[in-house]
Amino acid sequence: MTRLDLKARALAICLSALAGFVDAIGFLGTGGFFVSFMSGNSTRLGVGFVDGAGAAVMAAGLVGSFVGGVMIASLLKRKVRSGKRSFMLLLVSLLLSAGAICAGLGLPTAAFALAAAAMGAENMVFEDGGEVQIGLTYMTGALVKIGQRLALALSGGSPWSWLPFLLLWIGLITGGAMGALCFFRWGMSALWIAAGLAGLLAIVVGPDANVSKARG
Repeated sequence: MTRLDLKARALAICLSALAGFVDAIGFLGTGGFFVSFMSGNSTRLGVGFVDGAGAAVMAAGLVGSFVGGVMIASLLKRKVRSGKRSFMLLLVSLLLSAGAICAGLGLPTAAFALAAAAMGAENMVFEDGGEVQIGLTYMTGALVKIGQRLALALSGGSPWSWLPFLLLWIGLITGGAMGALCFFRWGMSALWIAAGLAGLLAIVVGPDANVSKARG
């Protein structure tokens, strides 16, 4: 985050908010599972092995869908020579749109799977050299960075280097709150809002934007 320009930082925060938005819809729609936070689903999977096979199947399915989204995005990204960031955002929008269509057709399981795949694909927006440089759908790393940078500031280092990571975390929380509000009003149809936001970001980013190198 600290090595990105302001436009890229703003995009990362917006995508963090999008992840929170979609995850809130998934969490409320599934009754406690996640479509972007796979650490939580991994814990649910482990608990499900002991407490209930149904929960284990749901968690495993969402983890598999998320990984599948990463794989699809990675394979497609290799074929795109320019505008890779915009292309990834368009893919996220299409996957979320497909999820919204499935929800409208009364296929919630498929809708959740597609939403998880979209969140996996979203993480490829800031992929560079085969490595994902910024986690957009999970905040453990960002919180660790906040702690590290606060310690650095207290030791005489840069006083504000923790702020971009805090904004990334706040973006996720804000998106989660908005996603919950929209779910309570429109149900799974709120995925259309997420799809529209991803599409809008693809347009704003533009065809010539490429992923900046970011090492935290």
